[in-house]
Amino acid sequence: MAMTRELKQEFTLRITQANKTQLITILYEMVLLYVEEAEEALTADEKAAFKSAVRKIRGCMNELMSSLHLEYELAQNLLQLYLYVNRELVKASSHFEKENLEHVRLVIGKLHKSYEQIENQDASGPVMGNTQAVYAGLTYGRNTLTENITDPGRNRGFCV
Repeated sequence: MAMTRELKQEFTLRITQANKTQLITILYEMVLLYVEEAEEALTADEKAAFKSAVRKIRGCMNELMSSLHLEYELAQNLLQLYLYVNRELVKASSHFEKENLEHVRLVIGKLHKSYEQIENQDASGPVMGNTQAVYAGLTYGRNTLTENITDPGRNRGFCV
């Protein structure tokens, strides 16, 4: 499954409304999606698309690593897992093998499930402030989705 325009919009909307824990969950979902994209590229023998998907995974992993508070033991453990994932991505890129991607899927998949379980315990509000409210719904057109932004033009910036 490729990252379509609609998926990008969905992720963008979710990110603007997410708290800290939900942001991590979203990044894990993006990694899993890009792993699938990389596997599809390997199956189709499209090396450029494969390298692009791996580059996107590494971007997500860099974001996850930079958000760690290394003064905590749990963060040290997560860092070791993230470094392992990066090593597997390097191996996958150099050997063009799905096995290394499967290792990435396994680690990130388990972390994703864990964060999904604790997501509801995080009562903090969205990380981003000053975002516009977006309302989406089916219109009278045939299978079309219309998004309406409330209060366009005022407070356009995000406060993080």
